[in-house]
Amino acid sequence: MDGRTPYSQLSEKELDDILCTEQAKLDKWSEKNLTLDLTRGKPNQAQLDLSSKMLSIISDRGDCFSESGLDCRNYGILDGLPETKRLFSELLGLPQESILVLGNSSLNVMYDTLVRCMLFGVYGGYEPWSRQGRIKFICPSPGYDRHFTICRTLGIEMIPVKLNSDGPDMDEVYNIACSDPSVKGIWCVPKFSNPEGITYSDEIVEQIAAMKPAAPDFRVFWDNAYAVHELYDEEVHLANIFDYAKENGTEDHIFYFASTSKITFPGSGLAIMAASEKNLEQILPIIATQTIGYDKINQMRHVKFFKDANGVREHMRRQAAILRPKFELVERVFRDKLEGYDIAHWSNPRGGYFISLYVEPGCAKRVYQLARSAGVTLTPAGSTYPYGRDPQDSNLRIAPTFPELEELKPATEILCTCIKLATAEKMLKEKRKH
Repeated sequence: MDGRTPYSQLSEKELDDILCTEQAKLDKWSEKNLTLDLTRGKPNQAQLDLSSKMLSIISDRGDCFSESGLDCRNYGILDGLPETKRLFSELLGLPQESILVLGNSSLNVMYDTLVRCMLFGVYGGYEPWSRQGRIKFICPSPGYDRHFTICRTLGIEMIPVKLNSDGPDMDEVYNIACSDPSVKGIWCVPKFSNPEGITYSDEIVEQIAAMKPAAPDFRVFWDNAYAVHELYDEEVHLANIFDYAKENGTEDHIFYFASTSKITFPGSGLAIMAASEKNLEQILPIIATQTIGYDKINQMRHVKFFKDANGVREHMRRQAAILRPKFELVERVFRDKLEGYDIAHWSNPRGGYFISLYVEPGCAKRVYQLARSAGVTLTPAGSTYPYGRDPQDSNLRIAPTFPELEELKPATEILCTCIKLATAEKMLKEKRKH
């Protein structure tokens, strides 16, 4: 803002004054014994209430029969009800025959898929990944911490690559994937990415689909978690990776995931996986050893509630009306409290669940600690990078969705105070060193 001086241009005395002023503010906030949570991207109660009618939409025996005549209360249908597959097909632009409707969690499906690769390998008769020595995954960063946790849990080495404003740095990705056969996959959140909120450009999607990795059993883990999560009326376009894969003969490289976890009920949604015919031929017999069938009543519940893809889109417009003021509030407070000081910058997403905040290098962990001392819990600094190691100690993921507006405003103001305090501490220390 006009009239504000960047912290880097301030004298020791001016920085010391800021330190005293912001510490006094933080002490006052701390006295209030607040408990404010900006950690995870959870829907709030108003969002969950939008789906409440789903709880009673199946009320008797007559509601439990699929269009094929199957009684959904019984065993059967491993890959999902036809009408549920049709709903996801219309919504995501995927062929019905490519879709598996599974449990309630896409994270669980992704974990199971990676474990299956470790134990059984992938289509093509390749050795299970666990028998191939040390294997590696490409991890565009900052990224989704739970993807990284899966890799860490399974002993998969993670290779961070830079995430640009249009997607992963594809020069880096190609250099890594096309030169090293131990690199078996890449994580992608292609629309409204967690936490940056960016959507991959058509060019990036095409480059990913066209890639010819050194490992013949390489897989793209395409986590389209925020496929219909616009905050504003205009639809943000994401190219269909299967269209490009078909052109390049790489359909077998793609594992596609999505869910209704942030559409209906996170604990009781539907998760899907989409893959090529050959991949599904290898995958389905293995799934059949785990279960005879997933929750078909829940599948039917979703179909009856939404009816079709337009029903989902209308539902998401109502969700956006709840979420949009929260994102705008956080961005407004950031501008009011931080703009002009050159001590932070942040994303302005058009959809998704997060704002990516960057503070001065070396300050993110300190901001996290200070915020926690005042009752504001953030996702730990470093979580958006493999192994929890942010090389700049700069990124913090902000999740505005769960708190009410009256809680979100003070939480964001406290965060701004912590940023000012941590930055003044750092710069003052550097000046006194010299």
